[in-house]
Parts: sequence; C-alpha cells; structure tokens
Amino acid sequence: MMETQSRQTGGQVLIRELVRHRARLAFGVPGESFLAALDAFVDHPELSFITCRQEGGAAMMADAYGKLTGEPGICFVTRGPGATSASAGVHIAFQDSTPMILFIGQVGRDMMEREAFQEIDYRRMYGPLSKWVAQIEDPTRIPEFVGRAFHTATSGRPGPVVLALPEDMLTEACHAPAAKSYRRVEAHPGAEDVARFRELLAGAERPLMILGGGGWSSGTSADITAFAEAHNLPVACAFRCQDYFDNTHSNYVGDVGIGINPKLAVRVRDSDLLIALGPRLGEMTTAGYSLLEIPLPSQPLVHIHAGAEELGRVYQPTLAINASQRAFASALASLTPIENRKWDDWTAAARADYLAHIEPPEIPGKLQMGAVMQWFRGNLPDDAIVTNGAGNYTVWVHRFHQYRRYRTQLAPTAGSMGYGLPAAVAAKAAHPERTVVCFAGDGCYLMHGQELATAVHHGLNIIVIVVNNAMYGTIRMHQERHYPGRVSGTALSNPDFAAYARAFGAYGERVECAEDFPDAYARAATADRPAILELMLDPEAITPRESLSQIREKALSASS
Repeated sequence: MMETQSRQTGGQVLIRELVRHRARLAFGVPGESFLAALDAFVDHPELSFITCRQEGGAAMMADAYGKLTGEPGICFVTRGPGATSASAGVHIAFQDSTPMILFIGQVGRDMMEREAFQEIDYRRMYGPLSKWVAQIEDPTRIPEFVGRAFHTATSGRPGPVVLALPEDMLTEACHAPAAKSYRRVEAHPGAEDVARFRELLAGAERPLMILGGGGWSSGTSADITAFAEAHNLPVACAFRCQDYFDNTHSNYVGDVGIGINPKLAVRVRDSDLLIALGPRLGEMTTAGYSLLEIPLPSQPLVHIHAGAEELGRVYQPTLAINASQRAFASALASLTPIENRKWDDWTAAARADYLAHIEPPEIPGKLQMGAVMQWFRGNLPDDAIVTNGAGNYTVWVHRFHQYRRYRTQLAPTAGSMGYGLPAAVAAKAAHPERTVVCFAGDGCYLMHGQELATAVHHGLNIIVIVVNNAMYGTIRMHQERHYPGRVSGTALSNPDFAAYARAFGAYGERVECAEDFPDAYARAATADRPAILELMLDPEAITPRESLSQIREKALSASS
C-alpha cells in the first residue's frame, strides 16, 4: 500500500521524491521559476545543490555524474534562456547514453500558450534530444512522473529525461502519495544467444571485441576482463570509453575512435569475428562508417546492445543480442573455454601494435606533450579521474594516457567543447577523496571556464591543464587540409590563464617546457585550492603525427 504524506507544496513533493530515489547531488543555476523547489532543498540536507554559473555547465556536470555513478544526474534550470543553455549537456547525455533528468522551471499554467515571459514548449524543443519529455500539470502526479523519469533514464539504452515544472504547480499544496525507489530494468540474453555466440567464437581465427556505450559498471568491466583473460581475446574500446578495460592489461589493444592507430583500423577490417559489446557503432567508432561495410559487414558481426532499436540500425549483424552489458557479461561467466583457439598470435601482435603506438614522438617547440603525458601515465593514482572536452589537444590524452580502472575517464562521445571543466567539478563533488585532473584547450576551456568559480565556491580542488596554442586547433587543422594557407576565424587572443585562475581564488602557473611540469604539478596539487596549469604549446605541434606546416604542404602538393 502506498505511503500517504501530509499536505505539501509541489516543490516539497518533488525534492522528497528525488531523495526517495537516492539522489544525493543536484546541479543547477537558480531561477525564480522554481523557487518553491529551491526552498524544499533546505529541509533535505542529504540532497546537496551545487550552484553553477551557467546552465550548459550545470547540465554537463549532471551528465558526468550520471556517467560516474550509473544513477541519473540531476539538473535544475530556469525557463527560456536557462533551458536553451542546458541543451548542450542534454545532447551529450543523449548521444553518450547517460542517465540524466533535467528539471526546467516553467511559466504558470494560467499563462501558457500566450508566449509569456521566457515561455517555450519543452516537449517540442527537447523531443529529439531526450528519451522522454513531459510537463507536470498536477502536483499530486509528481511521484508518478519522477518515478517514470528515473526508470526511463536508466532502462534499456540510458539517456536524458526532461520534466517541465510550471511555477504555480510547485507552489500548490496537495496530498501526494509517495512512490518506492526505482529499480533499473534490463534485458538479458537467451540461452540460444549465448550458445550461438560461443559457436561463432569457436570458429574464429582473428576475433576482436570492442567495448562501449552507456550502462556499464565496475562489475561489468571485471566480468569482461575475466572473459577476455580466459579466452585471450584482444579487446579495444570505443571512442572515449577507454576506461572500460585496463589499458595496461595484456589483452588491451587500443581505442577505436578519432586518431585510431592505423594498424588497429586494419585489424578491425581484417577481423573474422567482430564482437561489439555496448557501442552503437556510430560515426566515431567506425571512422565515418568506413571500417565496416553497410548494410552487411564483410566480417561476421555480433552486436550486443541494451536498446533493441540500435540493433540493425546501420549494420545488419550476424548475431544481434538485445541485452544489457551487465547481463551479457554475467552470462559469459558460464561459457566453457574454447579449446584449440587459433588467435593467440593475433592477440599478441595487436598488443604490440598498441604499445608501439603510445611511444610519444618528438614535436615542434619547447613543450613536449608526449613527455608530459608519460609523466601522467607514471604518476597519477590508478583511481584518478581524467576529464576533457573536445579539440586536438585531446589526442594526447586519449593516445598516450593509460586508464587503469572503470570510470577514470570522463569525456563526451558527442564531441562537445567545454565539457572537461564541468565534468571535473562533478567528479570531485561525487568523489572528493580522488584526484581529478581536467585537460582543456585554450578554446575549449573558455566555453565553460566560469565554472572554476563553482569549484572554488564549493571547495572542489581540481587540477586543470590548459593546453594553449592560441587557436581553435581542430578547425585550423581542417582548414590547412582543405584550404591550405587560407586561415579564417580560428586564431585566438587568450587571457593569461594563470592570472585568470588567481583572480578566481585558485592557484595558477604557466609551464613552458616539459622538464618544469612535475614541480609545477606538485605545487598545484598541494595548493589546497583548485588550480590551473597553463601549458604553452607551439602552434606547429597540431598533432602527434604531423605539424601544421606539413599538413599545409601536403595539401598544396595534392592540389598542384
């Protein structure tokens, strides 16, 4: 029988239900449209409100929290401009399959359909960006809507849910029954699926497993590691999912994403059994849909995904299994090992290719990013959380850092700039005992650089590495490839980022050569406040493989 609560406002019921569903952190920017909900936070200290400086950053924090915990990240924003700013984070959560719930303050019910102040129909606005969008008109139905939101955000393919909250609904008093805490619903593989999978694996000579998607856990990663060890399978990770498998493990062979090791790309194409556990097999994981043929891949494909709608969406698999990663990984534990397997040399060669690929090259300029990344590889704790946004600087992190534990990487597969700093703030709020390092380019950082104030305000001592080359590097690289020598719109004039940090009350220092980095990092780590280390990178050092001049000269030669 449902528990009946005493008479409460809609705002009180809402926060009560969030607590009942085990929410413990909410991120947001306060707005007058949900004052009644903000007031209710006062009576629930077990649910902390992290006050952010811009709604896009708040939504990215909620996404990062959802990635870290597997529980929906909670975000509150106000109507109109607040809701539109938050859309960047919701889009990330949708493409990254992250559980998240965005609450938007809305105009009063008696003002709707008049284009009242900052009024938007969020069902129309957010429809393509979320799993479900709704507006709560009756405060007695808040438990129903919130319960459905948690179930929808976490079940099947995880993703964001958006709920609009009319201002007068939140102030209306009511008797609202309390719901039970949600339970995640997941699909499981059938016995026939597992048997067919084993049959395909037994007949393979060049198998390759690719891990990715949302809905993972440390237990899932442990189960897959045990399976890979038992069968000596080569394991790769999809774009920005590198922490799903220990990169120092002898079965790890690299990441399948932007800047893929060319030798690994060949192995994907040459594989005679491709096992995709969790990834959607979208553009980034397939090198622009070029690694596999459409609609029928040339190699046998086993695709396991929690969302049935993703199976056969682009590629028709040999075996499609609608199951969560957790359930499939658990089922593999009962699989008898393959006798007389034929791929041991294949696995060893793939691992050797990976180890060669992470040896850093010499690049133009005093600051050798490869040496910096080698220092991180050898000195960061195994449970340190590394975050980043988008830009050419991320190649150094993805290629040369080694992630050792599940959920030590927070990066947007949607490719959004500005993500690293908000993600780092959320990570430190969720795990204050862990080291959190954010990597950002100079262009990427200033997308949400104001969230440094959030870190300072809440005492979240993150370390931010700003890689400064005074340009939007990725776009400049593409300009030189397609329009060599014709630079337009990509140059940047930057602040002194070290001074910028100090203006916020954080620690700031500039680093111009790799030899100075270890001592600078030690000073930042012991500063007892958030910190920025500004790394001055030569503009020519645009990628580990080629300089800007080399890219330009190659393009000019090809066009002549």
